Amino acid sequence: MSNDFEPTTDFPEFIDEDDAVVASGAAARDEKIQTVRKKRLRIAAVVGVVVLLGFGYTWWRVLIAVAAMYGMLSVGINLLGAFARPIPEAPPAGELRKVKLTYRCSHCGSEIRMTLANDQVPEAPRHCTDDMELTTNLEDVL
Repeated sequence: MSNDFEPTTDFPEFIDEDDAVVASGAAARDEKIQTVRKKRLRIAAVVGVVVLLGFGYTWWRVLIAVAAMYGMLSVGINLLGAFARPIPEAPPAGELRKVKLTYRCSHCGSEIRMTLANDQVPEAPRHCTDDMELTTNLEDVL
């Protein structure tokens, strides 16, 4: 399945001339957002150089300060941008296996039952910042 489409909402006489594929979907939007963020970060670096030089700091101190600012901001923006990216698509239905596993949280006692998983014995889910304990006997399941 492609996330690109061909626009056909023009007047009928212009459809043949306007046959360029228009990028859509999360990947195209994410690329545009990242480009804008990088441009703004470069502008902030240039403004920082001008302001610091205007206050009378030496060029090597300005260079160190702006390089540190650029590095910290780029790492921070990329880290926060990673949280904003869309969740990947779920695997096809044929790849999930039916399981019947029960897990219990050792801290609060909550229990969950897993019915579908991508593996016969998947990793334990987390609850109360700790892995849950498998309470189902694997010999009975396998």
